[in-house]
Amino acid sequence: MNVAALLLLGLGLLEAEGRCFFNRTQEHCVCYNLSQESVSSIIQCLPASVVEFLGGELERYIAFPISNLDPSAIEMLGSLVIRKIIFGDLLVPEILLARVLRLFSYTQVQELVFERCIFEGRGNWDEMALQDLPILSLHFHNVTSAPLTGREQDFSSLSSWLETLQELAVTGSHVTNLPCGIGRVFRALRSLDMAQNSVGDESLMLAFCKGAFPQLQVLSLQRNNLTSYHSVCESVQLLPELQHLDLSQNKLMADLSSSCQWPASLRIFNLSNTGLDKVLTPLPPSLEVLDMGCNHLHTVDISLSSLKKLFLSRNMLQASPSIRNCPMLETLHLDNNLITELPWDEVKLLGHLWDVAAAGNPYNCSCSGAGGLQALAGMGHLGQGWPQDYLCHSPPHYQGRLVKDVPVSVLQCNSAAVIAPVCVALALLGVAGA
Repeated sequence: MNVAALLLLGLGLLEAEGRCFFNRTQEHCVCYNLSQESVSSIIQCLPASVVEFLGGELERYIAFPISNLDPSAIEMLGSLVIRKIIFGDLLVPEILLARVLRLFSYTQVQELVFERCIFEGRGNWDEMALQDLPILSLHFHNVTSAPLTGREQDFSSLSSWLETLQELAVTGSHVTNLPCGIGRVFRALRSLDMAQNSVGDESLMLAFCKGAFPQLQVLSLQRNNLTSYHSVCESVQLLPELQHLDLSQNKLMADLSSSCQWPASLRIFNLSNTGLDKVLTPLPPSLEVLDMGCNHLHTVDISLSSLKKLFLSRNMLQASPSIRNCPMLETLHLDNNLITELPWDEVKLLGHLWDVAAAGNPYNCSCSGAGGLQALAGMGHLGQGWPQDYLCHSPPHYQGRLVKDVPVSVLQCNSAAVIAPVCVALALLGVAGA
């Protein structure tokens, strides 16, 4: 088997016979259960920008020789257009992975993905010392491996590459901690996704120690075992470049007796579905997007001069929050609360506000309530859900009707405005007749 076939097959050398299928339109090639006998079908993957290998076991290839490459092989690997390789449903011996990974230094592959894989054993990563790789994005989803604790030396051997990595995702993989020493290796990392793991408050504090992830801008801790709002705040204080933080689907409790300053650089903050019953202050002063949907909020009072998007759907709000202190607000979502009327007087004063969503609320279809919603819809501000999900809850004679069908003419809604001029006119006619 030549070097090109070995690289493309990579970790796809499988016992069961399979084939590769190339989608020319999407430049995507998928190989199922390749064997040495069927490896010739991989030739059609050469024009692909994305190659995917699915299924198999690699233990029988642990001793497969991978020697140094001659100049012609290196030139050929560098000519391949493949930018992304996905490995799925594989049992991966680390010792084989350590040897194969060196071959990627001769390619233009920028993204490497492992899905539903089991990593076993321990590779000799010393061979990767001072080795550069073009891979900038590394993703692991639903994988099983040895714990990260005690493996700092392995990461140190990979430091020449990891110091340039920009995006790392380890999701759905039962990770409980990320040692401080490992975080210090990722000096250029911009995005870290640790969603759907088992990271707790104490291990998070240890992970983001001084010097760890100095360039990190995007951090997702969605659906972990985090419980303390203030402990998380203290943990990320040493991330000076952090702009986007996702804490959604953690069950957070707040210690009202303590306060914490979130990084001033934070622009996007997701606290949806965290069980909070109030908006805790102080919030980052330059925040532009705040998502607190699916919580237990009864009232919201915030003042953020830079806020552009506010998501408060699926709470217990009985009234829309005042938005006068958010002059740059563009998006306001209030679906499925207990709101009976939108503050039309405030809304119409904010020239930037163009996206309002407030379906599924028990509206009072008085003239002001129905009229405000109809005016918003007429200006094109009400998006998905209008008109079918905007129903009247009161008064009784309008209950169950669509808000859009409620008559709000001047005669019906402000009879005084019509009757007064009529009375004045009749009086003047009476005077003239006399």
